[in-house]
Amino acid sequence: MKKYKRRLYVILTFILCLSVVDPISATTISELRDNVKKNQSQLKNAQQKADEAQEAQEGVEEEIEEIDAELVNLITDINLCEEAINDKEEEIYRTQLDYDAAVAEKDEQYASMKIRIQFMYEKGDSSYLHMFFGAGNMGDMVNKAKYVEELYDYDRKLLVEYEDTVKRVQELWDTLEEDKSELETSRTELQEGQAYMEELLAQKKEEYENYSVMLTKAKQEAATYTARIKQETAQIRKLEEEERKRREEEERKRKEEEERRRKEQEAMLADGDSDSGEAPKKQETPKPTSSGGGKGQDIANYACKFIGNPYVAGGTSLTNGADCSGFVMSVYKNFGINLPRSSYSQSTVGKGVSYSDARPGDVIYYGGHVGIYIGNGQIVHASTERTGIKITSATYRNIITVRRIV
Repeated sequence: MKKYKRRLYVILTFILCLSVVDPISATTISELRDNVKKNQSQLKNAQQKADEAQEAQEGVEEEIEEIDAELVNLITDINLCEEAINDKEEEIYRTQLDYDAAVAEKDEQYASMKIRIQFMYEKGDSSYLHMFFGAGNMGDMVNKAKYVEELYDYDRKLLVEYEDTVKRVQELWDTLEEDKSELETSRTELQEGQAYMEELLAQKKEEYENYSVMLTKAKQEAATYTARIKQETAQIRKLEEEERKRREEEERKRKEEEERRRKEQEAMLADGDSDSGEAPKKQETPKPTSSGGGKGQDIANYACKFIGNPYVAGGTSLTNGADCSGFVMSVYKNFGINLPRSSYSQSTVGKGVSYSDARPGDVIYYGGHVGIYIGNGQIVHASTERTGIKITSATYRNIITVRRIV
């Protein structure tokens, strides 16, 4: 009878050990995690598109600013050219007046010379002879001859001077006309350049608007995926909490059951079995084993040494201050691993893994922020200037991606 009771007890224990957890919750959490992982990948793609569109748009914006500056310079040059042309036209007008006056004076002097020459020619040599022979004395005759010679010299001198003036004014007028022609050519070229730059500016503005549409669309997609990740993460937290409470309740019941069975076993053993003098062996509770982690665990342990040190924007010093990506970069650098400087660049290194598979040393990217996973659902990161480097729950923000580097 006692042997039968012991066998019954063993059978009952075996049946209880075969009890399994409710697979529905586990399956639901697994599906949600898969969805989160997919949405994280899609969110990252959307953010990359947004970054590329933003970068391209900024590049076009710089080109627009350069074109605007070039247009200002062109318009300024055109205005200066217009003013120079107006000045040249004024100079040409004044020179034309001087030229007309010089020509008029030359023509007048030339006409006077022709009249005197014609008079003397018509009077013939007798006029000269009469003028010379009519002189009262030799001195008077010499004076009259000298007068005639001086008259010729005077006429020739004036005529030469007037001709030189006309020539000089003509050369000046020609030079001014050449200058004006050059200015007009420059103005035409500048106006053509202005037209080209205005056309190019219109194209760049259209290109800028296209990138603006792309950026808006990418941001909308990112917002959609972010909302999905946030919702699914909240569901995971809720299910994980329910799972934790369920397991705690199962553990409590298991311990109660074990205690009940232990008391029943003690009661049965108290009755004794005359055929067996051996005391029952006490079952040893297995000790928990470490999941290891190797170098990743070393990285996590090393990162935790700097908890409490300051946060400094743009910093990379683990002791004097670092920002989030500078902290991660410097921690990994201590192990001979070079990571890029920005948080977004760090989100592309290594291999992507799901949060459920995260191990110590993994880098978790939240969108503009990174931290190092240290296990037990926690990260160490350079948080803010107020809090510095600290430990935080890994799910305190929506996770974009988890990167396995070692």
